[in-house]
Amino acid sequence: MRRATSSLIRSSLRRQRRAYASVRVDDNPLVKITTLPNKIRVATESTPGHFSAVGLYVDAGSRYETPSTSGVSHFLDRMAFKSTSSRSDEEMAHAVDKLGGQILCSSSRESIMYQSSHFHQATPLALSLIADTALHASFLPEEIDAQREAARYEIREVSAKPEMILPEILHEVAYSSKTLGNPLLCPEDRIDLIDQPTMKGFMKQWYRPERMVIAGAGMPHEELVELTDKYFSSLKAAPSPTPSASSSRSTQQIPSPLLHSSSTPSPFKSLTRAASSYLYPITNTDPALIPESTAAAYTGGSHFIHNPTSEFNHVYLAFEGVGIHDDDVYALATMQILLGGGGSFSAGGPGKGMYSRLYTHILNHYPQIDHCASFHHIYTDSSLFGLFASFVPATGRHSAGNSPSQIFPHLVHQLSLLLYTPTPEGDLQRAKNQLKSSLMMALESRAVEVEDLGRQVLVHNRKVSVSEMCAKIDAVSPKSVRRVAQRIFSPEQAKRATVVVMGREDLPDRDMTLRKYGVGGVV
Repeated sequence: MRRATSSLIRSSLRRQRRAYASVRVDDNPLVKITTLPNKIRVATESTPGHFSAVGLYVDAGSRYETPSTSGVSHFLDRMAFKSTSSRSDEEMAHAVDKLGGQILCSSSRESIMYQSSHFHQATPLALSLIADTALHASFLPEEIDAQREAARYEIREVSAKPEMILPEILHEVAYSSKTLGNPLLCPEDRIDLIDQPTMKGFMKQWYRPERMVIAGAGMPHEELVELTDKYFSSLKAAPSPTPSASSSRSTQQIPSPLLHSSSTPSPFKSLTRAASSYLYPITNTDPALIPESTAAAYTGGSHFIHNPTSEFNHVYLAFEGVGIHDDDVYALATMQILLGGGGSFSAGGPGKGMYSRLYTHILNHYPQIDHCASFHHIYTDSSLFGLFASFVPATGRHSAGNSPSQIFPHLVHQLSLLLYTPTPEGDLQRAKNQLKSSLMMALESRAVEVEDLGRQVLVHNRKVSVSEMCAKIDAVSPKSVRRVAQRIFSPEQAKRATVVVMGREDLPDRDMTLRKYGVGGVV
């Protein structure tokens, strides 16, 4: 009788918790969201598939680091799924293997995620492992020491690859090594300073339930709510909810799939995922725990890395774009596809961007350019939009190579075309179709689907439908492209440009080139 009574009480309490803030999203009946009493949100999307996926998404990351915590996010990434208070390292490894799927942790500038894809029946084990490593990690000294050596190896490898290290340097220059300019990889002089108290302190500060979302696909909503309550109910929300500065920002519903997303593990996943960082710190965290300012402060500037032995010269040009809550982000995303580009051998066939402007105007005409592409790193309150080129350096008077001063004008000219010439309707439609198809194809992946759900709920507290995304993209017109280009690149409105050059010689005439083509924001 006592057991039956206890069971009834537990069931009643569960029903009360579910009724606390259970929401069925109006425009997407497949999505359910429940907010538990400690403010952690649970979201599920009911879609068929052979696998399930579940993840924890935390509003944390390198932009929230200070000089005393720099590098912590990188180490939290590396220390995931190691020893905990209830599992040894061997037990954790055995449990991970038992999943029969894929489990990973990934840190970025604006988020830290723990995510698993697995067979349906393994969801309880997967969430147990995620909760264990996110809430009860031991951070044993011997495990930290092993990761120090791994971090040094990563730094050496990344520093030797211009395509990986230069976007990092671009961020540092654009944001003066603060907030979004904080490094994704732990600085080398900080590797020996990261220890258990530093990591525990950072997690205590930012790993709060109101900054977390548990998302799942392929399991009943009620099941995930119960599992979340089981493993995360011990977390306590901030005692004095005070809306952060982010609460006063625009709440335009911009879908996170607009940003390229991938959950494929990689030795350098933190860096390769930099451009897909898109969480916004909508929190109720105690302001006393937040650094003085985590808002992005774009400054622009220039930087030259002398490398006389480099196989190629590299030039990056960027301007500050709009954040994810700005509706013009759709036009910018379309412009990025319109410009396109890539490697000289990486693509170029039908359906692979062979008609994008950087292919037709630059790569097809200048064989000495090995790679030329547009990029758009989108964040919650800022973004970096621009172009880069890698090309054979000039080694003498009769060399077939080029100097940065010869290639830079080609990049600036492409931006000036967006400013001063109308975009042909056919070119724009092609870019919009490519953007829509890439979004929809990405969401075919179960791992991307659940990651997208978790991040959108963390940002917007709802899931934006694919049809809504496509409608926003379809609304982009030649007129809106030119208007947004004026906003981002015009001399009257653009902020200072960010220019990074790596190779045998610098780019001394950057300001003169920007003025010549009427592109604003001189360095």
